[in-house]
Amino acid sequence: MAIAIIGGSGFSKKEFFNLIDKIEVETEFGKATLFEVKHKKKRLYFLPRHGTGHVVPPHLINYRANIKALKKVGVSRIISTTAVGTMNPSIEPGTFAIPDEFIDFTKRRDSTFSKENYVIHVDLSEPFCPEIRKAILIAFKSRNIEVTEKATYVVTEGPRFETPAEIRAFRILGGDVVGMTISPECVLARELEICYASLSLVTNYAAGISEKTLSATEVDDMMLEKGETIVEIILKSVDLIPEKAQCKCQKALLEAEP
Repeated sequence: MAIAIIGGSGFSKKEFFNLIDKIEVETEFGKATLFEVKHKKKRLYFLPRHGTGHVVPPHLINYRANIKALKKVGVSRIISTTAVGTMNPSIEPGTFAIPDEFIDFTKRRDSTFSKENYVIHVDLSEPFCPEIRKAILIAFKSRNIEVTEKATYVVTEGPRFETPAEIRAFRILGGDVVGMTISPECVLARELEICYASLSLVTNYAAGISEKTLSATEVDDMMLEKGETIVEIILKSVDLIPEKAQCKCQKALLEAEP
């Protein structure tokens, strides 16, 4: 079993983990850069979503190359990290959430591996792997760290932050947190039958929720402040993930192809 960790905004620095080697993986969608992570006897890979040094904006990330590269090296489980804003008063900045739903408002992204003569309709009734979500939740509880067990993640195109009017609309639709990257990442993982779940750090209030203006620096600062905790939770989650998957994620294509 190989497990990948996808690092998001503020969490793309390699020094968070004990790295063994850098790997460049070529795919038909482009090249992806991975790093092997040393952790016990587990085979782990770290993929900085925005590139080393946060150089790729969310709308230009080559999601298909990233996920295909992970599949190519044998990854069957993915834990991603995301920085999110909160529009739910009960989910405060500085706390964590484990998304269980998402609403996709992205516009220009390559969001599927489907193509002519290869059409797949994956089921997203349960968008995130229940086994990985459970492992992350247990990891948080074992450290007595506050975490929101369920949250609807609204995905926006970025790289700009949202307007107060957009946030009001998202709240009406049932959104709890807002970010820019969880889709199409989780969809592509499902299409390749890879289990996927995310650990979200709430870095700020969304636009219009408080009087404070939004700042990219604030997001990075919060991620750096919580970096060691995130690593601790991820590695504990890795230890808790069952060796053999019992979820439906890795059989997603059984009824997805016409």
